[in-house]
Amino acid sequence: MAFRDGPFQDLKLPLTLAVVAATVVAILAALVLLVADRRAVLAVSGFATARNVVAHGLAPAGEVLEAPVRWAGDGIDAVGGYFFAVSENRRLKARIRDLETWRDEAVALRNVNERYEALLKLKTDPPAPSVAARSVLDVRGPFANARVLDAGASAGVQVGDPVMSENGLVGRIVGVVPHASRVLMLTDVESRTPVLVDRTNARALLTGDGGPNPRLEYIRGQDPVKEGDVLLTSGDGGVFPRGLPVGIVAKDLRGAWRARLYSDRTPIDYVRILLFQDFAATVDPAALSATAVPPLTAAEEADRSLALAKAAAPPAKPAATQPTKAPAVKPKPALAPAPAPQPALSPSTAPNTLASPTP
Repeated sequence: MAFRDGPFQDLKLPLTLAVVAATVVAILAALVLLVADRRAVLAVSGFATARNVVAHGLAPAGEVLEAPVRWAGDGIDAVGGYFFAVSENRRLKARIRDLETWRDEAVALRNVNERYEALLKLKTDPPAPSVAARSVLDVRGPFANARVLDAGASAGVQVGDPVMSENGLVGRIVGVVPHASRVLMLTDVESRTPVLVDRTNARALLTGDGGPNPRLEYIRGQDPVKEGDVLLTSGDGGVFPRGLPVGIVAKDLRGAWRARLYSDRTPIDYVRILLFQDFAATVDPAALSATAVPPLTAAEEADRSLALAKAAAPPAKPAATQPTKAPAVKPKPALAPAPAPQPALSPSTAPNTLASPTP
């Protein structure tokens, strides 16, 4: 049915009335917008209070109406969990296995990170450059105790360089190739390390015998060591820098002094090789030559000039001397010859001085 055939086909609105009605509708819409935009002001005047009262009154009814829906949802979840418990259990077990693997890897990485940090904090006195390395092979025998490291001559490693872990001294380099090196442990029978007792400054020689605790020999001083003393490298001979931590003094069952090494506290996997040959390597020759020498004082300059003049003067010739006559020696008078000794007369040859009686 068309609009002109309906009951409103004869309805005709005047144009003025239509305009007035549209204007009134627009004014009402504008008032609504203004009121909605000024809600913060109306909230102070009581609009918000009324809304809160209505919401507070409807809250219990909302909870009552919401309860069946909530109960139904919980029941459906319980039934679904019961039917899918087996599959969910399998899924959770697989996830636990994955998480355990990640946990083990995280623990291992944390331990490695802590050891790296300890190695980075390692300092020597005097400061010496160092190279990080990893133990890739353990060479053991009835008397030998050495390790192979993955850093060699290409990294600046030389024979004699000390090797340290994050806990203490490990040994020294005894063999080098371009990309590997061999470290002789403190426990090897060929190892000899000069050490000192930190408490008494007494010197000793740490001698390896193939066991875990090397011996202390040639201890000098009166009562220089007691159990629990800290051992450090003494620096004697220039083999090691002074003050590197070695271990703690202990006494074995036979009463001999030995050392519990600090390096035995953790596995010797990561080490630092100190690029230290002697104490001269810690001094920069260029820096020494660039140091300004203070000028000489007047007295020092005069002494220097006098010394140079004496050194440049020719040596004085000795004066000619007249030959001296030797004093005349008076001849000694000749001694008269001694009279020859008379031979003794025997009684038979001696003259008879007594007259014989006349007959």
